[in-house]
Formats: sequence, C-alpha cells, structure tokens
Amino acid sequence: MPRRNCIFEIMRAQQGGELGDLLWQPRNAAAGSIVASLSSLLRSPLVWIVSFSVWTMVALVGAFTITEFYRSMHSPLSFFESLGMQLSQILTYAPLTPIVFALAVRYPIGRENWLPRSLVYLGGGVLFSVAHIVLRGLTPYAFWDSKSHMWFSGIWDPQAHAFRVQWQIFEDLLFRNLVDDITGTYVPIVLAAHMLSYYRRSSERERRNSLLEAQLTNAKMQALKAQLQPHFLFNTLHSISSLMLSDVNAADKMMTRLSELLRMSLQNEGGQVTTLNREIEFVAVYLEIEKMKFGQRLRVTLDIADDTLDAQVPHLLLQPLVENAVRHGIAHLTSVPGEIHISSRQADGLLKLTITDNGPGLGEQHNARGGGGLGLRATRERLQTLYGNDQTFSLISAPRAGTEVLIKIPFSTVYVPA
Repeated sequence: MPRRNCIFEIMRAQQGGELGDLLWQPRNAAAGSIVASLSSLLRSPLVWIVSFSVWTMVALVGAFTITEFYRSMHSPLSFFESLGMQLSQILTYAPLTPIVFALAVRYPIGRENWLPRSLVYLGGGVLFSVAHIVLRGLTPYAFWDSKSHMWFSGIWDPQAHAFRVQWQIFEDLLFRNLVDDITGTYVPIVLAAHMLSYYRRSSERERRNSLLEAQLTNAKMQALKAQLQPHFLFNTLHSISSLMLSDVNAADKMMTRLSELLRMSLQNEGGQVTTLNREIEFVAVYLEIEKMKFGQRLRVTLDIADDTLDAQVPHLLLQPLVENAVRHGIAHLTSVPGEIHISSRQADGLLKLTITDNGPGLGEQHNARGGGGLGLRATRERLQTLYGNDQTFSLISAPRAGTEVLIKIPFSTVYVPA
C-alpha cells in the first residue's frame, strides 16, 4: 500500500500495527473477532488521544462562538462557563467515536448487503444517541431548564441535594437530541469511515494489481532472457566444434573467450538492465569469437559517444542483434569483407543505438531477420515490455548496402520501469 497519509495509518505505524490490524482485518472474519477487535482498540491509547483532541478542539470553537454571541446580546457569559457547557455536550462524543468508526470501517455497507447493513446502522444510531445521552447526563451541564435558567445533571437532585437518577432529564435529552445525534454526528462518522474504507480497499487493489503486473513483467523478461542465453551459447559451441576440425589452437582460444562471455553473462544473471559500457564489453568479447571464425572477413567499428556509456540498457540487447548481422549478413559475403558498425548517441532524452552491416540486405532474408528470428523477436518483446510506446525498434535497408537496426529508448542512468 503505494504512500498513505490517513491518520489511522500513522496510528498503525506508531502502535505496532494493533489499530491497523483492527481497522483493516478481512471483512469475512468470524463474528467473534468483534470483541477482540474492540479490545485491541481499547488498548491503543493513541486512538483515544486523537478522538478526545479532535472533540476538544470542536468544543473550544463552540465555546468561543457562544461567548461572543452572549456578548453581542449584552448578556455576558464567561469563556470558562461556555467551555464547561461545550465540553459536557461535545466531549461526551469522544469515547464513542473510535468504536463507531472502527466498526464502520470493519463492516462497510456494500451493494450485496446494503439493506440489512443499513438497518443495522440505523439501530446503531439509536444506540449511539442513547449512549451519548447517558454520558452527557453524568455531567453537571446535562440539561438546561429555560424556566429556572439553570443547568441540571442527570444524576443529581438539586432539591434533595443528593445523587439520584433524574429520569425525566434523560427522557427530555433523548427526545431533544436523538435526531441531532444521529444526523449530526453518527452519520458523518459512519460516512467518514466508509470513505476511508473505500480509499483503503481501492489503494490495496491498486497495490496488488501493480505487484501482479510487476511480477508478470519480470517473469516475462526472465523467460525472454532465458531464451536468448542458450541461443547464443548453442551457436558459439557450434562454431567451436566446426573450428576444432581445422584449427585446434583457435578453437581453444574461442573456448576461453566463451568462458569469459559466460562469466560476464552470469554476473548480471538476476538483472534485466546494465550500462551500455558493459553491454559493449560483452559484445566485444562475442565479436572476438566471431573474428576467430571469419578472420579478415569480419571488420568491426565502434562509435560510442562518451556521454552514453553510463546509459541504462536491457542486458543482452546488442548481442543478439550483432549475432543476427553476422549470421544473416556477413556470412553471405564472399567477395568483400564484412563490416559491422555499432554507434550510440543521445539527444532529446533518447538513447539512439544503431547496428549496421554491409551484407546482402533484407531481400530474401527479410522474414528471417525482420520478424521470424528468435533474437529479433525477443528483443522487440523486451523493449515493448520495458518501455512500452516510449521505444522504437526498426529494421531497414542501409543507405548504401546491407541492413540497419535502429533502437531508440529513453535515456536514463537510473533504470525506471515502464
């Protein structure tokens, strides 16, 4: 869960996850977990601190408002008396708010259960109002008598000067405050909890979807990379076996270079990207192997801009393209030496890589080189997976002769997945 700013995420982090576990436990948990959930809530002091702090601020605002109102009516009322009245009426919501909020998050109203849950919440609103009135009746400012202009408590009999339950006061409070408690306080708490629950579950779905997409992408990339590694290994071993019949020393050197090539490949076995500099080094070793086979028939030129050496590129990006140029381009030349030119440039936030050969060009080899070859097909898919529509991969006839492979990807020295 991608960056959360809600207050209860902070509570979870600071309280060892108890409050978060209460609020975010699965909706299909057993009914007996309600008691355990409330018990966990009651043991979390931070939730009470937050609830009492919020309602105290509301009471302070109300006290200032009432004081100014009475002052404007030329009936002075001290701020502390106003504050006492507000605290007795408003602060009594504080111990009820976390319970209602937690249960509303825990059991939200959904499309499949909206009617029974709505009825349950309606009954819960009545219980909330009754509980609030009971708490309020315990305070000195429980009920205002307009005739005597005095405040009365629900548990104090002013005539007998003794503690005694004043049932009439509780009845009057229930009659006057039932609707206000439900519509003015209970419903907003439940709505806020549902909004938070919806946000939480939506964010959790997004997080899971992103994780699944990342896992799928990584699995796909690993599969494509796994296809490429045996591909060039098989071709190189085939070249070595052919060379063993004519030049054992050259075959031995080729085997040494192959070992180096495998070592470099294993160094980046778990990663999908590497620097262009390392990719060029990898291709250079591979081309040394090919030169042992072709001799003077193969010439290689590199034109790598210094400001592109640290650019991030997919591992095994260039090798299958160079191998494709050798197998389908250089190998078909008989009268002139084969040439492979590799260049890199960066401009406008893009890294431009070009591989050119002077082979016979696309022609009859177009199907093999343009779409059917494993190396080209896997490279296309890897670029599409990594960069989406921000990449370009094209295979065209070179201006003079041969074939040109052009790749454009976002230039970055820090890899950022698409």
